[in-house]
Amino acid sequence: MKAKILKTEADYAAALAYVETLMDAKPDTPEEEELDLFSMLVEQYEREHYPIDPPDPVEAILFRMDQQGLTRVDLVPFIGSQSKVSEVLNRKRPLSLAMIRNLHRGLGIRADTLLQERGATLGQPQYDPANYPITEMVKRGYFAGWNGSPRDARQYGEELLNKFFAVFGASHPRQVYCRRTDAPMNTHALMAWQARVLRLSQEKTLPPYIPEAMDEAFFRRIARASFFQNGPLLVETLLNQHGIHFVVLQHLPQTHLDGASFFSPQGEPVIALTLRHDRLDNFWFTLAHELGHLHLHLPDDELAFFDDVEQDEHGDTDPRECNANAFARNLFISPAQWQAHGESLLAAQRDKDVLVLAEELEISPAIVAGRIRWESGDYTRHVQLIGQGKVRSQFPGFGNG
Repeated sequence: MKAKILKTEADYAAALAYVETLMDAKPDTPEEEELDLFSMLVEQYEREHYPIDPPDPVEAILFRMDQQGLTRVDLVPFIGSQSKVSEVLNRKRPLSLAMIRNLHRGLGIRADTLLQERGATLGQPQYDPANYPITEMVKRGYFAGWNGSPRDARQYGEELLNKFFAVFGASHPRQVYCRRTDAPMNTHALMAWQARVLRLSQEKTLPPYIPEAMDEAFFRRIARASFFQNGPLLVETLLNQHGIHFVVLQHLPQTHLDGASFFSPQGEPVIALTLRHDRLDNFWFTLAHELGHLHLHLPDDELAFFDDVEQDEHGDTDPRECNANAFARNLFISPAQWQAHGESLLAAQRDKDVLVLAEELEISPAIVAGRIRWESGDYTRHVQLIGQGKVRSQFPGFGNG
């Protein structure tokens, strides 16, 4: 019989029958070489078509306990507590990747047995649960389908994070640029927030994004939306019509984040706001700032911009941030308009002057008031006009993940 790769059951049966005829082959003969060759072909076919399931992980643990004379108490360092040991051994709690690593290292039980996947190995964890605000992420529903407690989520954190961050696809998230904050930045929490934004954006199918459609008329419609009380709600429709995802998502602790702009792995633009400051002037400036990044800087740089716009922007050194700031200011009040009205507004300090200009420009008075406060550096001015507490109430789901 001619040796060949076995592809069918008929090939396999014929090879088995041929092996039987070679079983009495003498050492160092051509027949023995054929026996070795056909035995290897048969074994390869059986591995592919008749795989033997790995041993049950609980049985493997019990076997190792019996071998080494261990009690359930001895498993606590590897599994976590006596109650968890009991639940695992009674098959009421699945092994987490953290448990599997501990049992593999500590007791030498094969990784593929514990993973229930033949030939599987344990690489280094891609995400360390200790780096992420797991408790807060659970409370806000970041982990779809997870019904356990935050404490249990930390135990199964590695697998939860592996699934959660799969939204980024094969590549890691783009480089993040954070600006103007002196407080420590938790970049892991920032990445988690971005992943959640991406998952929320995937829930909606939009028309193709056409950069050329972001013209003067489009930006005028954005500015005009601010004139209406429900303007923040109108933004989503306006952006979606142009293929731009818009997400409002509360920031995670230690991210000091107002807004972000980036492209999804599928090449779709995303603008997300946190409403960290519940004020209309902050909402409209942050939105315009992120639109500036999208219009001026993305996607050529293939970056993600994450912005804290509340700090004093006079200290910006990144030219892209300076450009986005200027774009945001000019979107609502052009340089010519400010030149015509700015000096008198700064000198008069009267709310009615703010309202008159806002009516003339058909924009929110909060935007004019915010511009005056920034230009003067006096944030005690026009407090009644900045729209304090007027944004979050328009987004009923705000704060729920």
